[in-house]
Amino acid sequence: MAESTTEVIVGGVVLAGALAFGIYAAQVAGLSGGGSDAYSLNASFRSLEGVSVGTDVRLAGVKVGTVTDIALNQETFRADTTVNVKQGIEIPDDSAIVIASEGLLGGNFVEIVPGGSPFSFAAGDEITDTQGAVSLISLLLKFVSGGSGE
Repeated sequence: MAESTTEVIVGGVVLAGALAFGIYAAQVAGLSGGGSDAYSLNASFRSLEGVSVGTDVRLAGVKVGTVTDIALNQETFRADTTVNVKQGIEIPDDSAIVIASEGLLGGNFVEIVPGGSPFSFAAGDEITDTQGAVSLISLLLKFVSGGSGE
């Protein structure tokens, strides 16, 4: 009888832990309900290396959204990307969006570099000023070879 009570308690603790992890994972991935608390913006990148759905979108180092969709544009061969930005954060319509790195060994994230326009992007607008990911390997090869790449 004591063994079965212990098994039930351990099973309950494991189930509660799995449920807590599932809720945490959904929040981190931006899958929590609502949907009305963010608006989407679109951008097209030459290279989206190191970025995937769920990657942070940051403004001044503060997370303001996530990447929600990535698709290859068959005509331009660019990565068409959709990002969700929290409601209440108005992005000037002359802002740039770049793929930035957290450091030498860190991952990539999407950074919004705000412009100075008094007008803001509306939901569904496209950010045209983009800068794709810079390959660390290609930079090191240029440095080692001493070439300017021209």
